[in-house]
Amino acid sequence: MSNETYRQFDPWRPSPVKEISRHQIAKTHYFSIDRVSYESNDGGQFDRYCLYGNVGDTVGVLALTKDGMIPLVEQYRLASHRWTLEIPGGHAVDSAEPTQDLAKRKLIEEGGYEAGRITQFARFLNTPSYSTQHTSLYLATDLTPTKRQEIGPETPRSEVRLTSLDDAYQMVLNGTIVDAKTIIAILRLKSGSLEQLND
Repeated sequence: MSNETYRQFDPWRPSPVKEISRHQIAKTHYFSIDRVSYESNDGGQFDRYCLYGNVGDTVGVLALTKDGMIPLVEQYRLASHRWTLEIPGGHAVDSAEPTQDLAKRKLIEEGGYEAGRITQFARFLNTPSYSTQHTSLYLATDLTPTKRQEIGPETPRSEVRLTSLDDAYQMVLNGTIVDAKTIIAILRLKSGSLEQLND
């Protein structure tokens, strides 16, 4: 594989398409869906459906206990009809809730811990091909156990598994953990790139 760069990547270069029209076709508390018509540089027209978040970033919280264990939440996901293991996370109640406050709240509600220290370490686009939704990832340390809340009717008896980094990493590699925010968080921790956040 060649290391030669044929074109410097510029994410802000001009768009190859022009937006012609936009119509909202659905709206929920968390997101809305627009049908958007575009015209390409060669004059052809096409439509796409785009999803827009209405309450800001979702969050994920990679929490570390004093002995280095990671709380992973067992959740049943309706859209994919499967159980997942995930770091605590979710949506804001409204767009006025700062993501750091949301991260603290989700760690309490889902993970059963209060964080003495919480620091953002990443932000990424969830599905850039059809959505503007971002997820912000936080590292939570100096944890104190607290009472959890029920997540929702789809997971009435969710459990929290305290997992070592090595075991979590193996679950990423063998496909047990399939949630993107959890995979990103565990790989970042395993790479050692979060060590400076604990200093």
